[in-house]
Amino acid sequence: MKRNIVIATVAAAALIGGGTAAFATGGDDDSAASKSTVQLKDHDRDDQDGRDDDRDDAAENTAEAKAAKVTAADAIRAALADTPGTAVSAELDDEDGGLVWDVDVLKGSTWHSVEVDPGTGKVLGSWTDKADKDDAAEDAADAARVNSALKGASVSAADAAKAGAGKGTVTSVDLDDDGTATAWNVETTGAKGAESEYNVDLKTGKVTADHSDAQDHDGQDHDDHDGQDGQDDD
Repeated sequence: MKRNIVIATVAAAALIGGGTAAFATGGDDDSAASKSTVQLKDHDRDDQDGRDDDRDDAAENTAEAKAAKVTAADAIRAALADTPGTAVSAELDDEDGGLVWDVDVLKGSTWHSVEVDPGTGKVLGSWTDKADKDDAAEDAADAARVNSALKGASVSAADAAKAGAGKGTVTSVDLDDDGTATAWNVETTGAKGAESEYNVDLKTGKVTADHSDAQDHDGQDHDDHDGQDGQDDD
């Protein structure tokens, strides 16, 4: 489950829905998030017939993976040092040209989003979404599912990220929190930009390939026959 939320989106949703968004940096000090030190170039070749889409995606994946000097495991540790709790997901994300690690942390029944600079490992910002009554109930239900899924688990999100690093550059760690989850889902990027997915067992740490979303050597999704994007998004 990826609960990563762009700050502007959270603020807009709060204004529209009547809720409020609380922002903090370095604990509970209210402030906006700082800018990432890792700025990316646009790899879009603007090819109108779409023939270069796959090459663009691979180039973008490679650029992001190389630019992230801070690993997923280290980003999670930095986020937890700033906002103690349980890390539920981490994703390498491009926000307005700036690359960040988005880490979701669950503390009790409260969700926190923490942004970590992938170039320095410093926390750029952290915040909670103080939603309206209906959203608060949904957040509480999500928290209950996560706590159920992680009950008895001995492998953390950081452990899973470290285990998955042997397969490539980890760009995402996520928990399938339907209450019966038995593994972390880890996404990696290879040297040529191909994306792969692995499962890391919550109790043993064993890494196995995730064949539910098979991809070929150039990063294309085999199950995506109609040209639509079959990916999710941490």
